[in-house]
Amino acid sequence: METVNFSVNGREVTVDADGDTPLLDILRNRLGLRGAKFGCGLEQCGCCMVLVDGRPEKSCGKALATVRGRQVLTIEGLGTVDHPHPLQQAFLDEQAGQCGYCLPGILISAKALLDRNPDPTRRQIAEALDENICRCGSHHRILRAVALAARRMRDQGQAA
Repeated sequence: METVNFSVNGREVTVDADGDTPLLDILRNRLGLRGAKFGCGLEQCGCCMVLVDGRPEKSCGKALATVRGRQVLTIEGLGTVDHPHPLQQAFLDEQAGQCGYCLPGILISAKALLDRNPDPTRRQIAEALDENICRCGSHHRILRAVALAARRMRDQGQAA
């Protein structure tokens, strides 16, 4: 058992747990943040994606101890129902989700892309989302939604 301090969605947290505990388990079961999903458990599907210090990371295999002192952003920290992040609004506008299971990971990956490249090409969007699997077949709408969000954010002078 060890004590791990880190920030989640801008809030400092302290967790007492085995340092090898998967971050996803801590987020969902200790902190009540259920946006990141358990998909494959093998770091292959991207359903569990979060940002760690601004970089997309799969939380199902990431040990809690590796986030000590770091900043973690989950989908819950992206926007709210009343004030959705431009990415979330674009996904709604483009009807980019069907079942929605993969969308938290996709939105997190898309945010990481737009943080580093506010004007991505369709190819760059596809490459950034390559580690996120959507089994519903919404890929074209997802790509359109990310491009729409990027365009709206640039037009409004907004950072991702």
